Amino acid sequence: MIQIINSKNEQVIAIKIRDDINKKDVQKIHPLIHNITNKGMKVRWYFELEDFTGYDLNGLWADLKVDAAHFNEYGKMVMVGDKKWQELATEATDFFTGSEVRFFEPHQKEKAKQWINK
Repeated sequence: MIQIINSKNEQVIAIKIRDDINKKDVQKIHPLIHNITNKGMKVRWYFELEDFTGYDLNGLWADLKVDAAHFNEYGKMVMVGDKKWQELATEATDFFTGSEVRFFEPHQKEKAKQWINK
């Protein structure tokens, strides 16, 4: 499940992710991407991962399609989580994208927000 978090930065899509992500969740985010890219800006991502378990199959497929369509329109990304696999996934994302990607632990949430807004 995805919950959209208010961000004071019009370039940042901030979301809290719990449990798993499905196709409906991805469809909720896609218009937000266009709101930013239509203004000529790159999308910055702020993710808070709480008990995130992964994707259902339709959610994964939908997310891959959206990411492929907007790959060059993504800027910085930050992930806040407390699991080692989440940190490793962040490192993999950094390696495979042109975006600058960072991982922060939950007690560093404010530092993560400052970093994504710079």
